[in-house]
Amino acid sequence: MIRVGDEQRAPVNGIELAYQELGEPDGEPIVLVMGLATQMIHWDLGFCELLAGQGFRVVRFDNRDIGHSTYIDRGVPSPTAMLLGLRRGLAYTLEDMADDLAGLIEHLGLESAHVVGVSQGGMIAQVLGYRRPERVRSLGLIMTGSGKRAASVPRLRALGVLMSRPPRDRERYVDAVVRTFEVIGSPAYPPDEDRLRELVASGFDRGHNPAGAARQLHAITASGDRSRRLRGIRAPTVVIHGTRDPLVRPGAGRSVAAAIPDSRLVMVPGMGHDLPRQLWPLICREIVANARRARPAPVPASA
Repeated sequence: MIRVGDEQRAPVNGIELAYQELGEPDGEPIVLVMGLATQMIHWDLGFCELLAGQGFRVVRFDNRDIGHSTYIDRGVPSPTAMLLGLRRGLAYTLEDMADDLAGLIEHLGLESAHVVGVSQGGMIAQVLGYRRPERVRSLGLIMTGSGKRAASVPRLRALGVLMSRPPRDRERYVDAVVRTFEVIGSPAYPPDEDRLRELVASGFDRGHNPAGAARQLHAITASGDRSRRLRGIRAPTVVIHGTRDPLVRPGAGRSVAAAIPDSRLVMVPGMGHDLPRQLWPLICREIVANARRARPAPVPASA
């Protein structure tokens, strides 16, 4: 069993982030960044255990506007603004969310960390990689895109579930999320529905914030194409993407890998827009192998 620390709060960037540490306190730090409208508990303990078993100090956290982190006191953007990426009514950007992540790394007393992001979390990790490169030892980018619209347009069914308004009733909300994963999940690796329902219900109980999900989506669409800036990333990077992802389509992952120098692209057959338990060993092996490419962190002068 891995060591699971208590949930804590970090004051960063004018807000507070809820976070939790797992594994050995003296291990190499790896920070896991979740995606749109998804809480840190979606980094399953079993997944974290695989990383902790390789000697990592694992940190998972709630992004702003989700779970137990600060909810931003702004209105809900219009569907038109969200879909077209208009900056009207924009509450924050991916840059702000990357600054949150940098602040968390600093709060943990770290010079830098390995950073792994999934979906929107991968976009936040990308921005940190070129905006605050001194904070990043390596990057693991899972089912994410560069913001290049031509490569990132979801399939129509996936776009429909992305733009649909989530129910406020707990039971109907759980049903809606399960249906969403029937659309965007991995065709070759169907989930354990009972386990999925339990996880979604736990997330609802921790904090149901539809307005925050809308603001997070607006941050994605309004932040533009990052392809050119990705060329400046120098941290060892692995890009992991499913061949059956209907939400962030495979071409989006390829565009990220093409933009980041010396990155490794891993296309996973049958994987959609989720993290199937059956693929955890493969994904973790790639993350660990990529982290081993990083230069060792400098030893403090007082050591």
